[in-house]
Amino acid sequence: MPRRAEEFVIRRAADRDLPALLRLIRSLAEYERLLHRVVATEEQLGESLFGSHPIAEALLGLWQNQAVAYAVYFTTFSTFAAKPRLYLEDIFVEPSHRGKGFGGALLRHLCRIATARGCESLRWEVLTWNESALEFYRHCGAQVITEWVGCELAGDALQELARQHEATPDGQAELGD
Repeated sequence: MPRRAEEFVIRRAADRDLPALLRLIRSLAEYERLLHRVVATEEQLGESLFGSHPIAEALLGLWQNQAVAYAVYFTTFSTFAAKPRLYLEDIFVEPSHRGKGFGGALLRHLCRIATARGCESLRWEVLTWNESALEFYRHCGAQVITEWVGCELAGDALQELARQHEATPDGQAELGD
């Protein structure tokens, strides 16, 4: 009997899911050839997702009660629309479970969350070489935006720019929290 997406269970991740979630994050990083960048621990992930001030949310996709997929997302803001936007940081289905509709089910679930929250869009990034992901997203109706280029300040460059003191017109340093 073929495995069907209807038998795939999606639920909010909980504290008890941290080992499975971190395992899936590492699997995504390995697939993306970025495993060397994973420094997250269960403790750090738990604080970010379930601590006193969560900054992101996670979904787990379960097949036969085993975590085989996940998504991590958070709310951003569109100044042009003056509305929230849902940003999808990660979506991943283990390679052995692809082609069964699980990725589409996760994406539809995220669209329902975005719609319920009044978001103007759901956005994410994908590596340019990941043709199978790009094809999947196009098939789902996503517009692949090529006019924008991702930028990042990290590591030493982030620290160096943060150390540079810039005073406001009244001479006071301005820091937000």
